[in-house]
Amino acid sequence: MNELDRAAELIRAASALLICAGAGMGVDSGLPDFRGDEGFWQAYPPYQRLGLRFVELADPVHFAEDPELAWGFYGHRLQLYRDTVPHKGFTILRNWGKPARVFTSNVDGQFQKAGFPDEHVAEVHGSIHHLQCFVHCGQPIWPATDDIDVDPDTMRATSPLPRCPNCGSLARPNILMFGDFDWESGRSDRTLTEVAKWRAQQDNLVVIELGAGTAIPTVRRMSELASARTGALIRINPREPRIRHGRGVELPMGSAEALTELDIRVAG
Repeated sequence: MNELDRAAELIRAASALLICAGAGMGVDSGLPDFRGDEGFWQAYPPYQRLGLRFVELADPVHFAEDPELAWGFYGHRLQLYRDTVPHKGFTILRNWGKPARVFTSNVDGQFQKAGFPDEHVAEVHGSIHHLQCFVHCGQPIWPATDDIDVDPDTMRATSPLPRCPNCGSLARPNILMFGDFDWESGRSDRTLTEVAKWRAQQDNLVVIELGAGTAIPTVRRMSELASARTGALIRINPREPRIRHGRGVELPMGSAEALTELDIRVAG
């Protein structure tokens, strides 16, 4: 029995699925790979000309010091994620008909766009589709609805910047950034708690990890924790498929390809 067959057997026998997804899940939908400075600059050439790296741009200090630069970066990403169509792997996961929850470090909202209920998607780093007040005036987190115009040459926001509906101060994405002590985690915490309770109630849970690397290991840690007792972990990753404790199935493939192959075997 090969690894794809082993994984399909686990899925068929599962009573529920925990889907743990990292940035690699979105690559097959056409989203850019920010792996290393070169990958980021390939997606955003203007920032290479400016000598700005991803970790420098994804710093909340810019919302105070240069909000047009900050919102140029996040406004462009917001529009990119709004325009992106989730790849067929998302639909495959839903069509298996198993009770499922999602744990993801992605902020792009692709699982919800593919039809997963918002309350079933634990976004550990927040969501670009929600905003918070930069000065913490007490306004609850709210949905991001407006488009933000961005100059493609300078990558700076040119439209009116998002403002808090309560106090009129600058708004920022409800995302955990680098060196971020101001992120309001309430929305994410509530869903994380509910997903954790659900996970603890499952008797035959299979964990499917998709596109989660080791550079920021949040998702990998969750998938290994959730599968520690049973070893029912399917790790899908074209670059880093190895499972440290040796229990589970390693699939060195992209997410869409692997899920397509698995779907053939699960249906069969």
